[in-house]
Amino acid sequence: MELSSGQVGTVTVVRCRGRLVHGDESEHFRHVVKSLIQANPRVLLNLAEVSYVDSGGLGVLFALRTSAQSAGGHLVLASPSQRLLDLLNTTRLITVFDVCDSEEAGIRCFH
Repeated sequence: MELSSGQVGTVTVVRCRGRLVHGDESEHFRHVVKSLIQANPRVLLNLAEVSYVDSGGLGVLFALRTSAQSAGGHLVLASPSQRLLDLLNTTRLITVFDVCDSEEAGIRCFH
């Protein structure tokens, strides 16, 4: 998983590329994003270039959402693949995540 991050106003945007699957990849992802949440709990994950998410990756997304909430912030998912949307719907986690069609729409979720 390749990650790049930057600030857009008061929101930390993390652009993700690759696969979010159980194992070292998801552990690295969790570690990096959790450290960003500690610095600024307002985080948008741009998932436009994430090709695959398994149940372990979904668990990491949920844990990061919880971390952001515990820090008084918010985590938004932007541009998820149809497969990830299907997974969120099947598991009913779509009801706990804010999901937006684009990075720009996701930024607006914070205002």
